[in-house]
Amino acid sequence: MRLGVDVGGTFTDLLLQDDTTGKTYRAKTPSTPQDQSIGVAAGVRLICEKAGISPSDITLVLHGTTVATNAVLEGKGSRVGLLVTQGFEYTLHLAKSWTPGPLFGWIVMEKPEPLASLADTRGIPERMDARGNVVRELDVEKATALIDDLCSSGIEALTISLMHSYANDAHERQLRDIVHTRHPELQVSLSSEILPEFREYDRAITTVMNDYVRPIMTRYLSRIEDRLKEENVTSKLHIVRSDGGLMSAAAAADRPVHTVLSGPAGGVTATAMIARRTGLHKLLAFDMGGTSTDVSVILDGEPMISRSTEVGSFPAKVPTLDVRSVGAGGGSIAELAELTTSLRVGPRSAGAMPGPVAYGKGGTEPTVSDANVVLGYLPSKLLGGDMSLDVEGARAAVSAIGEKMGLSAENAAEGILHIANEVMLGALRLITVQRGLDPREFGMVAFGGAGPLHANAIATLLGSYPVVVPPNPGVLSALGFLEAEFKNEFVRTMIRSTSGIDEKQVWEVFGDLNAKARAWLDEQEVAESDRGISYGLDLRYEQQGFEVNINVPKELVDSASGLTNVLDDFHDTHERLYGVRFDLPIELVALRVTATGATPPVITTPPEAGATDVAQAVMETQKAYFNGAWHDTPHVDRDRLAPGARVQGPAIIRQYDTTTVLLPDHYADVDDLGNLLIWPTSKGE
Repeated sequence: MRLGVDVGGTFTDLLLQDDTTGKTYRAKTPSTPQDQSIGVAAGVRLICEKAGISPSDITLVLHGTTVATNAVLEGKGSRVGLLVTQGFEYTLHLAKSWTPGPLFGWIVMEKPEPLASLADTRGIPERMDARGNVVRELDVEKATALIDDLCSSGIEALTISLMHSYANDAHERQLRDIVHTRHPELQVSLSSEILPEFREYDRAITTVMNDYVRPIMTRYLSRIEDRLKEENVTSKLHIVRSDGGLMSAAAAADRPVHTVLSGPAGGVTATAMIARRTGLHKLLAFDMGGTSTDVSVILDGEPMISRSTEVGSFPAKVPTLDVRSVGAGGGSIAELAELTTSLRVGPRSAGAMPGPVAYGKGGTEPTVSDANVVLGYLPSKLLGGDMSLDVEGARAAVSAIGEKMGLSAENAAEGILHIANEVMLGALRLITVQRGLDPREFGMVAFGGAGPLHANAIATLLGSYPVVVPPNPGVLSALGFLEAEFKNEFVRTMIRSTSGIDEKQVWEVFGDLNAKARAWLDEQEVAESDRGISYGLDLRYEQQGFEVNINVPKELVDSASGLTNVLDDFHDTHERLYGVRFDLPIELVALRVTATGATPPVITTPPEAGATDVAQAVMETQKAYFNGAWHDTPHVDRDRLAPGARVQGPAIIRQYDTTTVLLPDHYADVDDLGNLLIWPTSKGE
């Protein structure tokens, strides 16, 4: 019994997998922003009731969280102290001397305050060079005085980020020992452990971000674990990393910066699973929730990985699934601009409380969900009848904004959806067209509570077919958590020319990193048969500013030979990526070892019952507004559809965790895995 828990801005989604029978159970409960653990506990009770089990029967809990992300975005993190090499106190302020444009960019740019203030920064008398040689010995007496001064000022966490500590971390470890001896209650992070790579700003800001969210994450995970114990859940809690891997709750509390994109990672992982099982190897992941929409690309059945991301205005150099987010969701508020009175939607959101007007929890401003209610796209009851919608309240709210523009409620609602769709379309164009990818060559997987409501309309704009609506779209991110594997990366920076390099050094470093990777797998209690180790080198042409990661086959590492083969691969990869190869020396930048631990695959079973005759699955017929007119539209119970069924649009396809809108001139087929595949009618002619 494995449980995936995805805490969103509006709903908390849960999916329980019974590995013995292959059955899955779904549950959605309102999120509780004041204390997310309350909503998680309520969800655990609900899903155990649905499955007819005791919470003690759950064997593993996998959790994706947005706590770290929200703390940075909202500027509500902890007060962080920073120790740097003397003379480099302004590292966070100088950053990369980058502005969002040329002349106009730097004139209007409002540079954000660093996550660690200058008042909480101290320069330590010491210095290493880029080879790890001591240039200036650490002045322990002065360092101790500076540490006492800083640590007694009220900081909540401490970052130590010294120059070239990636090459020699001795001084960072000495400083940590001083802090632990004199201020044992303080949490400390070393840049040589969080990001042992060169580029001092990236290393410093990533480590500071880790401490900025660390006390908050520690408290949050403690509350979650306490709530689970109160519910009689005795299994271990694991947290999903930004790269789609898993880490223990203790590891997440120690290095929360690796969870900054934890929430969206589950949906991307699940989309990759769908790509492999359906044979649709080019897919766009379209995850629309209540607060935001996350999009990503799946190529050849695998998600794209980035080695850095941005959280608000700050970079975080950690491995992440390449996801783009926009502030458009079911709870996005529609309003008129003050000066132009033009309609705009989001990024301001009604969230979980008070939520859309239709939810009846005190919301007064019209949202995207309210527009869907007005147009008849959402039924009057959701979550299998557990949640009733205030249809008249939604109509009144949308009508009020329509009157100000001289529009009917229906036209105003259509306008709200069109604008929301364009915002989401922009994000999809960013990850396809602007990268040279043709979206017409991709299908689209629609999930999240609101994804299937809008996916058909988005596909008509983008030309991406088929639209795939999986069996559990509303809780697909939670399902993706169950597909995640344990993962961690170990890096050693070693900058030098490969011309005349002693290969023995490279293989020795791989051996050291391999030992660390295996020790981590031991900590995570990963069985030997489930373990995987992969190797890579970061290479670049000399004088280039950025590097390319090249896979190193395990056989080469085991035999400690064949570096020239890897260098040849670099030339070929560089030419494939950038269209050019140079007759220049190649420079080695870093070595990477990635440790993985496989988890049991999610068993998906096709629908056990149902009919291919759609007439037998029609629940009722209601009016819905399409193309400027009301149409009698069948509401179809998805659970009654068997593989091979074909639904002709327009139709509203309902299920427990979401609602799918099938537009006119489109049809939806149910495939052998229970997925809905939406195509334009012209495709089937």
